[in-house]
Amino acid sequence: MFRKGKWISLSLTLLLSFVLVLSGCGSGNNNANKPADSKSENNKEAASTNDGGDSKSEIEFMGWGGDTEKAVFEKLIASYMKKYPNKKVKYTVVPPAEYYQKLDTLIAAKKTPDVFYAGGAHFNKLVSSGVLLNLESYLNSSDAVDQNNVWKEGLDRYRYDGTNVGAGDLFGLPKDVGPWALAYNKDLFDQAGLPYPSAKAGEYTWDDLIADAKKLTVTNERGKIDTFGVAAYTLESAVWANGGDWVDTATGQITIDTPEFAEAMQFVADLNLVHKVSPSPDDEKAQNGYARFVAGKVGMFPMGPWDQPGFWDLPFEWDIAAWPASPNTGETATWLGSLGFVVSNNTEYPEDSFALAAYLSLDEESQRENYVLGQAVPNLIDMAKGEFMEVDKSPQSRQVFIDIIEDYGRPPIEVSSKNIKWLDTFWQDASLVWNGQKTAAEFVKEEQPKLQKLYDENNK
Repeated sequence: MFRKGKWISLSLTLLLSFVLVLSGCGSGNNNANKPADSKSENNKEAASTNDGGDSKSEIEFMGWGGDTEKAVFEKLIASYMKKYPNKKVKYTVVPPAEYYQKLDTLIAAKKTPDVFYAGGAHFNKLVSSGVLLNLESYLNSSDAVDQNNVWKEGLDRYRYDGTNVGAGDLFGLPKDVGPWALAYNKDLFDQAGLPYPSAKAGEYTWDDLIADAKKLTVTNERGKIDTFGVAAYTLESAVWANGGDWVDTATGQITIDTPEFAEAMQFVADLNLVHKVSPSPDDEKAQNGYARFVAGKVGMFPMGPWDQPGFWDLPFEWDIAAWPASPNTGETATWLGSLGFVVSNNTEYPEDSFALAAYLSLDEESQRENYVLGQAVPNLIDMAKGEFMEVDKSPQSRQVFIDIIEDYGRPPIEVSSKNIKWLDTFWQDASLVWNGQKTAAEFVKEEQPKLQKLYDENNK
């Protein structure tokens, strides 16, 4: 993963698009399991008789990303073609903001890439529309993949049972699992004489964060804040830790109008409105939290594993901590992102398409190359808990990434949706709280029926 466009940073958070989640499933009698045309079925049968795969194939692989992401995958694909000299891959990179529009255009024109990225609500829409190839049989027959050594939290994002994402057959392989941790500037903590936030979940609370952030916030001689204690505190972490949520996926009921949700939202808003320890929306427009953190002007800030290369060259020491726990519940939470490699149901080369996706997702060589380049926590459990933990680079507290994957990381809000107009509306309207125009309690009471109507209209 990487710092993508569309991830919504609330209070003051960056919008970072959450390219996440794949899912797969479906038993043999649901539409998503059926090939889109007879040509696809014939190709699958032909391919299955060829132990060498589709020897004359050229696989089209489409993803998104900036220069760093592109360089990583160019290197991985070159390694793949070196390992399998008779295989060819054509790699296309699309800017993140244009990716899904481009993909929809290609699908409509029946020019869908063989292998491509899909995540979140887009995966849900694609798999339920029958666009994706069921990979279950390919995975089960592969000698190269030990499913017991792959994060269940990653594979389950790509399962689909004909109705719901998260159960059933596999329709994608994880590009990554993206634990969203809390990074902190060790130099600023040292200068303020403060102990570092705990890496263990539950030991560092909202109250501790506010107390530390006040001591880390520095005002210059002109009376303006030069250094903030915290930036981009995620509403998801606060709401989940406090026992709230956006939607009950089993019933489709929007659940924001609760004391737990309102209290968590007000806590995030008050980091700026009351405590003055976090950038305001106007401050964010002038310079976002990420830019402030890398400039050494923020004490605590969220990061994913994909941020490591950009942080390795920072002129200060840093590490990661567990997200602060709600003092009401003692619990902590954060989101566990994921993006996946999926295969078109119309590919002429299903075996080679699966082989490429499996190489990028689960091959030991590619996974090692990926984590060494600082892009992700390995999808292979033994590697993640072994050599990845021994890397001689920040963060020192790498166990936090593992704890998020295994313990308190949650799928992004959008995972259960096919359309996120309701969620986009929430984030847009939430500015009323971040600006102090409404209290969180007032906001959620008014917003609930609006979101329910949108959810019902767009996620049937």
